[in-house]
Amino acid sequence: MAWLDWLVRTLALVPIALTVLPLWRTPRWWVRVWDYPRLQLAVWLAVMAVAELVLLELAPAGVLILVATLACLAWQLAQIWRYTRLAPLQVQDAVADGSDRMVSVLIANILQTNRDAGRFLAEVRRHDPDLVLVVETDRWWQEQLAPLEAAYPHRVLHPLDNTYGMLLYSRLPLSEVTVQDRVSQDIPSISAMVRLRSGQLVHLHCVHPEPPQVDNDVEQRDAELLLVAEQVAQDGGPTIVCGDLNDVAWSHTTRLFQRISGLLDPRAGRGLYPTFHADYWFARWPLDHVFHDTCFRLVELRVLGHVGSDHFPVLVRLRFDPDAEQAQAPAQDEPSAADHEEAKESIAEGFAAERAEQAERLDPGGA
Repeated sequence: MAWLDWLVRTLALVPIALTVLPLWRTPRWWVRVWDYPRLQLAVWLAVMAVAELVLLELAPAGVLILVATLACLAWQLAQIWRYTRLAPLQVQDAVADGSDRMVSVLIANILQTNRDAGRFLAEVRRHDPDLVLVVETDRWWQEQLAPLEAAYPHRVLHPLDNTYGMLLYSRLPLSEVTVQDRVSQDIPSISAMVRLRSGQLVHLHCVHPEPPQVDNDVEQRDAELLLVAEQVAQDGGPTIVCGDLNDVAWSHTTRLFQRISGLLDPRAGRGLYPTFHADYWFARWPLDHVFHDTCFRLVELRVLGHVGSDHFPVLVRLRFDPDAEQAQAPAQDEPSAADHEEAKESIAEGFAAERAEQAERLDPGGA
């Protein structure tokens, strides 16, 4: 039936096009957003491959579409396989031994318009982490989370009304705290030194750059992530980077971030651990991350329950172990000269895009 052939081919060409499109290295939001649903596209492609084998004649056109479908399916699976149990671990397991080298971090994009603070407070009390990072927090959220202050005497509170506020609560001492807009105005990040109970100092970077969305390309997001990567590489020493990165672990930008920073992803070899969208099981991918350097081993990695946000919180428990530095391989190959040049160019493009946006805000008509 001609109409059935047309329908199958059309339904196959869509995920093929959405697989090929992100190979174009452009910051345009309508391209970069297709980095996210690779698992969903892989399922779509697998279904279409079966439909093509069953319903299409093996004429040249049908064979060509089938080959393209299978090639795109293989490509999508190649991007996400390292975040399945089939891949080797980037981070070795550790046992919770109650030692003073343990540190736990809970991160949550709480959704600024969410008004169910009680559910989030209950999750924090249930898991009792050492550090709590909450983003998309305005002053209402700061007031609602005030009960945490008794248990978390060290705090960095930077609420904003633009969905980029950040609140950091810590029971471990913080020093050298800075809050800065690395690239985009009023989109802050937090940097600090955390002193573990053992006395070991750890660099902490908390980030929440802008996502790709209508009228918002990713130059500033990529620039912020790569600036953090360069700072991590420059500082050296034990490091944790956490937050809603608004990027998936398998994207080109995040892999470049890992190569330059040398940080590990505890998801690799364990699972996708998707955190967004909390309300739609069929459209989820990992946007909230904790990366760390090779001197930590993983005690626990868990996606927590629904707290009224469009993101699930993430809990990570780590054990500082200097011996792990020799046992754990770096996250990626050593960064090449081309990687450093690409990062430099991306950072320059991010600042240029921010200057253009600021000029547009000051002179919307371009007069």
